[in-house]
Amino acid sequence: MLNFNRKGCINLAKELYFDKIFIKGLHAKMSNRKDQSNFEIARIPESYQRYLDVIHDISKKKRGGWVSNKEISEKLNVEPASVSGMLEKLARNRLIDWEPRKRIRLTEKGRTIAKQLDEIHNLLRKFFKEVLKIHDDSVVESITCEIEHHITGDVKDSLSDFLAKYLS
Repeated sequence: MLNFNRKGCINLAKELYFDKIFIKGLHAKMSNRKDQSNFEIARIPESYQRYLDVIHDISKKKRGGWVSNKEISEKLNVEPASVSGMLEKLARNRLIDWEPRKRIRLTEKGRTIAKQLDEIHNLLRKFFKEVLKIHDDSVVESITCEIEHHITGDVKDSLSDFLAKYLS
């Protein structure tokens, strides 16, 4: 059995990840794609991804998928004013439906990205637990959360194919 610690895995992930591209014309790029489900997660800032992920997690438990600023701030352990600043950015990029002092809901684009993050998270979790045999859930969760925001669609597809073959 291999012995991995959090720091070693994070450093490995950082070495493997060499091209983080920040958001440029997100709306235009996503609007021009025929298949939005393959939009590159790595092109979206990690801070945007974290908020989309949290909004998605909370909304799954809510009727209609509406989430409050307070719920987001509590889940992320940040001040509501910080949440409002990020919500403005997400709304400007058409990733959420929101007006100040109103509830928040993911748009189709936001939901697509959040679902991709869920898929990537589950694949990475399975890889660390079942392939690398890391049994410490807190380490697996920590590593997975650090890496998931940097996985491209091609890497996701390759990891999925690998796991299907390795675990069959």
